[in-house]
Amino acid sequence: QQHHGIVLGADTTVAIDGLVLNKPKDAADAERMLLRLSNATHTVYTGVSVIDIETKDQRSFIESTDVTFRKLGLDEVRAYIATGAPMDKAGAYGIQEDFGAVFVRRIDGDYYNVVGLPLCRLYVTLKEFAPDLWE
Repeated sequence: QQHHGIVLGADTTVAIDGLVLNKPKDAADAERMLLRLSNATHTVYTGVSVIDIETKDQRSFIESTDVTFRKLGLDEVRAYIATGAPMDKAGAYGIQEDFGAVFVRRIDGDYYNVVGLPLCRLYVTLKEFAPDLWE
């Protein structure tokens, strides 16, 4: 039986009140983003696409998750930025990290979407898209 490949691509961004927060440009940008997210609810969006490299068939979807931050103190925001961790993350935080995790008061949706890959929806999509993967 011949097997073929599937390419998976995904990217995540954060939006609040119509403003998109990608990766911060510098520490000041990260501070601005985190203070904007403080004591507010934002939405994390991940776009996912899978492509069959043999047939060129593809499936794409966007998953969204609402995340509410507690009120953040300027000192803890600056301490988090000093670690360098927020610099490569949309919205300047990673929920899977020590600081990022304690910023979050509530999640409405898929936790793994906030991490960067909505595993449940991806699994369901792949089962429909490429059922031979599960044989």
